[in-house]
Amino acid sequence: MAVIAMTREMGSGGRDVALGVADACDLTLVHHELVEHHVASRLQMRDSAVHRYLEGGAGILERWRVDEKCLARCTAEQIFELAERGNVIIRGWGAAQLLRGVSHVACVRVCAPMRIRVRRLMERAGLENASVARKEIKSNDAAHARIVRHLFKGDWRDPRFYDIVINTERTSIDDAATLVSRLLRLVSFQETERSRARLATLRARAKKRLSMHGVLDPEETERLHHEHLKHHEFASTREDRDLLL
Repeated sequence: MAVIAMTREMGSGGRDVALGVADACDLTLVHHELVEHHVASRLQMRDSAVHRYLEGGAGILERWRVDEKCLARCTAEQIFELAERGNVIIRGWGAAQLLRGVSHVACVRVCAPMRIRVRRLMERAGLENASVARKEIKSNDAAHARIVRHLFKGDWRDPRFYDIVINTERTSIDDAATLVSRLLRLVSFQETERSRARLATLRARAKKRLSMHGVLDPEETERLHHEHLKHHEFASTREDRDLLL
């Protein structure tokens, strides 16, 4: 049950590396929309509001409404759940920082020098002005740095969070995907009972912390709803019986 937690810089080719690894190793690539939707539904927010907050585009009122601690715990719970399913690549969302303590999770960072990133973004987006591309990259970097710093108290560029850091200035996308695929085959990254137990413990803690904030998972919400209906049904039955006496 392979799990990759990947951080990539805009313009580094990290997206294509992730696609290459997913194809080579038959892994599911988790897109940010899936995590945003889950977090938004649990916190009873719109997907767009969560996206704007995480990307740094939220207004003052939206930022005031967001409980960062609750958002961090909800995101963590979702990341742990995805990792428990296995055979996934989770990009961004502080996944490397959250899953670093799980031995079978491969934490990967894909980066490149700024000049390379600017050139690649210009080519991909059809931009003619390098300053526009550079501004977009810096804005994206700042958003990712803020998420990891505010929500998970880490530095997304710190190499100590990663098992392998790939600079795509000279390493091709195909070679980078091959390196990551080979990493997964090492004994160090094979799932064990201990690593599975560690992941289950992390998810249970995140779930408990969320419940302390009054945020229940769908199964727990459904269970409480059924209990409420049963209680109401029992109370109604007693009233009917009392009227007959």
